[in-house]
Amino acid sequence: MTKLSRRTLLAMGGAGLGLAACGNGVGSAGSAKLDARVDATRNYLLTKYPGTRDLENKSVGVLWMPLMTEAGFGIGGAFGRGALRINNVTVDYYSAAAASFGLQIGAQQYAHALFFMTPEALAGFRRGDGWQLGADARYAVPDQGGAISASTLTSTAPIIALVFGQAGLMAGATLAGTKYTRIIP
Repeated sequence: MTKLSRRTLLAMGGAGLGLAACGNGVGSAGSAKLDARVDATRNYLLTKYPGTRDLENKSVGVLWMPLMTEAGFGIGGAFGRGALRINNVTVDYYSAAAASFGLQIGAQQYAHALFFMTPEALAGFRRGDGWQLGADARYAVPDQGGAISASTLTSTAPIIALVFGQAGLMAGATLAGTKYTRIIP
């Protein structure tokens, strides 16, 4: 049996790591599944809250996050995946993750959408590596009749965040501190 040199072992290990990186999702059905979820979420929002159609039409792009799962017992976290669409065409996929600490207990799921109202806000989001939702966003809440308030539609905020479809045993949903990262599904 031949003895393997350190150089050979390192080369074999490097080749193994290189091959392992090939399982990055390219060519998988992950993007088709995520696009189907985004389509269903978008259709739900536009049907249940018709005023969001005007909001979408005024935006330059929308990040749709069809399912965020959040759980906490003192320390909490949330995670989800979605798609950025411009003119309702997917241009990128993103994951969203958040961590929290404090008085909390329970679990919930919800969807959210970020409406980018200016080209600069959209460009800043796409350019950022691990972008976080900050103070430049305005939170909008549809009323029980499915309408979006007139102040939301005339807002000058560069980003409008809309949380909807909440289900679970945790009070409220916040996007503050949520980090968005581009992914290959």
